[in-house]
Amino acid sequence: MRYWWVNQNQTFRQEIEGGYLWSPKRNKNGHRNPFYEFMREVAPGDLVFSFCDTRIAALGIVSGYCRESPKPEEFGSAGTNWSQIGWRVEVRWRRLDNAIRPKDHISRLRPDLQRKYAPLTPVGNGLQSVYLTRIGPTLANTLLSLIGREADVVADASQEVRRIERESPAPESDIEEWERRVEVDIATDHAIRETERTALVQARRGQGLFREKVRAIESACRVTKVERMEHLIASHVQPWRDSNNEERLDGENGLLLTPTVDHLFDKGFISFEDNGRVIVSPVADPDSLRRMGVDPDGRMNVGAFSEGQRRYLNFHRENVLRMARGVSNR
Repeated sequence: MRYWWVNQNQTFRQEIEGGYLWSPKRNKNGHRNPFYEFMREVAPGDLVFSFCDTRIAALGIVSGYCRESPKPEEFGSAGTNWSQIGWRVEVRWRRLDNAIRPKDHISRLRPDLQRKYAPLTPVGNGLQSVYLTRIGPTLANTLLSLIGREADVVADASQEVRRIERESPAPESDIEEWERRVEVDIATDHAIRETERTALVQARRGQGLFREKVRAIESACRVTKVERMEHLIASHVQPWRDSNNEERLDGENGLLLTPTVDHLFDKGFISFEDNGRVIVSPVADPDSLRRMGVDPDGRMNVGAFSEGQRRYLNFHRENVLRMARGVSNR
């Protein structure tokens, strides 16, 4: 189990009632924010401390992996400068009767505050610049002991959540709805020729013209080397939902992958450097990777990519891969 701290003053009610965490991908100036990047490394069974109005007001058990998701409508005017597409993580929250005030216990907590990315100042005040940050087990256990019995109930539930996620992963209904709306918009846009509308809709499932264009560039799965087309999926590198119509049909925006590798790539458990080195997400299960033909230590190289492919791979690394980017010396 890993431990996280989230400051939720603006969106506490919406996120607690809705059962999730949501953040933008970047600051309003377009720069990376480490406290948004950490969202990408949250995994089922992790425990989250929710800090609001000077107190730890709720505890949560993460029930799904991070994914792209539209900004929740219930946020209303909160975060008017936030992007419309951000990161979302499903969480099972429990509001606390014993909502402790960390400042009252800062002498106990201070020695275990990390040097970088700490959620509190040395005197115990919350840092509004922090959204989500990881905390160490010693600090987490001190907080849990201060909260008491309610914390024990939540902590015990984490094992069950991990089991449920393995057997029945949380549905990504928001992504399905997002893509369905885009598909409907395309299908009813009569400014686009009928043949192109058909090709764009088929491309969402890796079929039709898009598949033919990918096949003209790629001849086998980069990871498993399988060549038989009946065993390969034409997978978008920059997701269909994030692409414009030209990009949705661009063969360089695709790879031929076997179904298991397609799953890993599509869900951000792996990605590729421009030179072909496989990047492995820290939340990916090493044993599962080995069984799918992927070296969990990231020593594999699948061969270099074209200039066009590299552009799409950069998007994948920045927006799909489940790995915090630009975060150092944690």
